[in-house]
Amino acid sequence: MRILVIQQKRIGDVLTSTIICNNLKKQYPDATIDYMCYTNSLDVLIGNQNIDNVIPLPHKVRKNYFSLFKFIFEIRAKKYDVVIDVYNKLETNLITMFTGAKIKIGYHKWYTTVFYTHNLKRFDNNEKPKYGFAIDNRLLLLEPLKLDKNKIDPYPKLFVSPKEKEETISLFEKHKIDRTKTTIMISLLGSEKNKTYPLEYMTKIVEYVANHKDVTILFNYFDSQIEDAKTIYNSCSKETQEKIRFDLFGKDLRSFVAIMNECDLIIGNDGGAINMAKALNKPAFTIFSPFVEKNIWATFEDGSKNISVHLKDFRPDLFTDIDHKEIKKNHTSLYQLLTPELFKDKIDFFITNNS
Repeated sequence: MRILVIQQKRIGDVLTSTIICNNLKKQYPDATIDYMCYTNSLDVLIGNQNIDNVIPLPHKVRKNYFSLFKFIFEIRAKKYDVVIDVYNKLETNLITMFTGAKIKIGYHKWYTTVFYTHNLKRFDNNEKPKYGFAIDNRLLLLEPLKLDKNKIDPYPKLFVSPKEKEETISLFEKHKIDRTKTTIMISLLGSEKNKTYPLEYMTKIVEYVANHKDVTILFNYFDSQIEDAKTIYNSCSKETQEKIRFDLFGKDLRSFVAIMNECDLIIGNDGGAINMAKALNKPAFTIFSPFVEKNIWATFEDGSKNISVHLKDFRPDLFTDIDHKEIKKNHTSLYQLLTPELFKDKIDFFITNNS
């Protein structure tokens, strides 16, 4: 049996959807399972033996109709038996439809019966999620295949090679990281401005973390974000700066994964870093943007190992009778209301409980 799983979009989405591949391979060990995604997310798939082939869909192919249809017919030639389209947009609707697979699974929209043999309705966001709807809705796509539910594993996983681990341990030694102390990664900045907790507030978070004894702090940021990272660092007290190893950070996706694997826990903005940390089985404290639906991405929330905060937790009245577009438009002013003082005690509990 040949199975194709399609998940475009960001790192967190691509990583989360690997649970589909993991569970398929677990129950169909002889099946060939291929995974299609954008090229910028390939590194989170390295080492996953539940995926037989990764099929990148480059940006230049997507933006050219001739190239896209050439790509579609190349996919058709692979003769898949099952296609699971997690992304569920027109681009992947067409890819799925033209594969010729007997079983084509996707999410229900008013027009999708044209493309899929199985159209599944996502869980209502007003319901209570089991693992977080980002997980629940992906596991939903496995239902037509009648897998043994008792064997379902909902946890995404990342894999670090022995070489990566060895190199990172050497890097920690070079930066004089005391491994007897708790090493805390702080995800300073979101993937976009509207997913980034205000810098002056994040400085306070760093100070809260540094107030704990025997901690070492690492910052997660990209080269392109270094000025914002420096702004936060320079705003910290001298005592806090002494606990920060500013120059020890992941310069690419794989180096971040390897560094995170050697950390004890993560605190910071919702995004790929948090999702990767969870896939490494690290405790995570997540700060959500006001316009992000917490019940979707607050995965494996247990009030202990995985904790998150959202303005709606403290001011639900602000989210009554207001649509998503309006919330997103006003994210800056709403973020200002999510002051660090509101959840300082939660951060303190999280660090104490997971150190």
